[in-house]
Amino acid sequence: MNCTKLGDPCGHRPWYEFHECAEAPYAFVFYFAVKVFNLVLGTPCNVLVMWHINSKKSDASTSDIFIFNLAVLDAYFCLMTPVELLNRVQMDDYRIWYFARFAYGIKDVAPLFLMCICLDRYVAVVHPMLFTGIRDNKIRIGISVVVWALILAHGLVKSVFGVMSVNEVFSSVIMIAFIVMVFCNLSVIWVLRRSVAGKEEMHPVKKKALKMVLIILAIIVASYLPVFFMPFVSYYSFVVFQCQISIAVYSIMDLSCSVEPLVYLVKMERVSVSCCRRKSAKTLHDPKA
Repeated sequence: MNCTKLGDPCGHRPWYEFHECAEAPYAFVFYFAVKVFNLVLGTPCNVLVMWHINSKKSDASTSDIFIFNLAVLDAYFCLMTPVELLNRVQMDDYRIWYFARFAYGIKDVAPLFLMCICLDRYVAVVHPMLFTGIRDNKIRIGISVVVWALILAHGLVKSVFGVMSVNEVFSSVIMIAFIVMVFCNLSVIWVLRRSVAGKEEMHPVKKKALKMVLIILAIIVASYLPVFFMPFVSYYSFVVFQCQISIAVYSIMDLSCSVEPLVYLVKMERVSVSCCRRKSAKTLHDPKA
């Protein structure tokens, strides 16, 4: 009898999910470490991002709507960690697995919001005239509603029908989003570099923008490039794919729940420090400031 199915009468599943993974359980150690890291660090970071965006009175970015939605999604995924780990290690209740698969289903296609952020910045830098005509946040709210509908639909299908029911959809979405995000960021880098061609030094604002784009590009490549191994599932053995490749790929992707808000908060901290320094310098030179 196959003991790898949910709710079967074979007894409690091991902590490494499948009995066949007993010979290679090490990827699951990394998986548990990432889950705890996201719960401890990712949850407060995403809450801080939401609070910061919601409390902005001025100088709001057009991408903040997408960043806020991505933070909501990542915070929910991080908060599901205790439920998912307790069920995986102790309870193994098939009813709770529906909620766990739903959380993973919405996380799988979370890069759609990251793709929206990259597209928004791409249009702003590469096509500034077009961007001027589409600055209305109502457009971005409408796009966010459509993206949420796709994400929730994907999560529900994965929850009800299982992982394999959306495996091809997941791989396709990640690949398309990855290609679009890399193209957008490379285009922004090319435009920023071209704008200083023949000049001795890049403007500090453009230099900061270029540095941030390079960091985002590195995060995208590190987080989502491993997903390109997923479509070749038929070429791997069950143990290699289910116990090593898939769990490692999902763990690396899950790290984005903490890395992305950390990058945002570090950038905001630098901006705040820079503004404070300018204000201090102005106060020293102008008693009325």
